[in-house]
Amino acid sequence: MLADAGAGWTLVGHSERRADHGEDDVTVRTKAVAARRAGLRVVICVGETETQRDAGDAVGTVVGQLAGSVPWEAVPADTVIAYEPVWAIGTGRTATPEAAAEMHAAIRGWLQGRSGDGADWRILYGGSVKPDNAATLLALDDIDGALVGGASLKAEDFIAIVDACPPDAG
Repeated sequence: MLADAGAGWTLVGHSERRADHGEDDVTVRTKAVAARRAGLRVVICVGETETQRDAGDAVGTVVGQLAGSVPWEAVPADTVIAYEPVWAIGTGRTATPEAAAEMHAAIRGWLQGRSGDGADWRILYGGSVKPDNAATLLALDDIDGALVGGASLKAEDFIAIVDACPPDAG
């Protein structure tokens, strides 16, 4: 139905779907496969809870979600990964630049190990992106863009985030 309505992209694995609706990695992968078969490109979301981060298992959690959620036939042309730390969504908290860089590097490393070239994949940051932190986050090496939530609801905030994008951003 999404493709018939003219959509080109769909989002799967968002933390609220995983947490509030019990969607696991198999469900996320199944949805991604179905979306790709329907001609849609897919944004696959991954991210850890505060408990997982505090226990030192943030990277392990996210890598496990990647392994379980990203279909083997997915390629950079039709699939984007969005890292959204669950503990940051809707809380106003944002990962430090160091924590975001570490996680994005781990995601890129996993993608490289899977396909041989992690550089072609786009990885978005999606944890409370706001006008005051967008420039810092988007300047980091392995962050290719932002998955903007609440800040997209205020035109002036969203415009400020867009204006914070590096000049060479696609």
